[in-house]
Amino acid sequence: MRERKASRLLVINPSRKVLLFRFVHNDGALAGKNYWATPGGGVEEGETFEAAAIRELREETGIQIQTMGDSVGELRFPMMVPSGETVLAVEQYFVVHAQSEVLSKAEWTAEETQVMADHHWWSAHQLRSTQDIVFPDSLLDMLVQAAVFDPSA
Repeated sequence: MRERKASRLLVINPSRKVLLFRFVHNDGALAGKNYWATPGGGVEEGETFEAAAIRELREETGIQIQTMGDSVGELRFPMMVPSGETVLAVEQYFVVHAQSEVLSKAEWTAEETQVMADHHWWSAHQLRSTQDIVFPDSLLDMLVQAAVFDPSA
């Protein structure tokens, strides 16, 4: 199985909420899938996870930073990509503290424009109580372990 390396971003606003995008797939191998997930994307040839995180942050949110801290977590799992291929996803997660909630779609690809339907800043309470599908499943635990969310909140 081919590995697909990706950098995922735990973007935290001043109110200590995490940014998630709602993905809605209307066609292709993922047609009918509807879920919330962190910003981020694939690591390009010759790119480090950290460099990909900086690039993906800018492309998907408009937030620009020069350096990225260490990864706060890594997940490995089989995942189907829009083409229908199943890959071994190797995802590293990075925390970014945003100064505001203002986002830009200026660098979104055509595919992102088609599938990224909405965004929302989620509190720990909202993550615990939602019936929606949220990826990764361990997001709340990851945020608590990274000392971003208070486990009692």
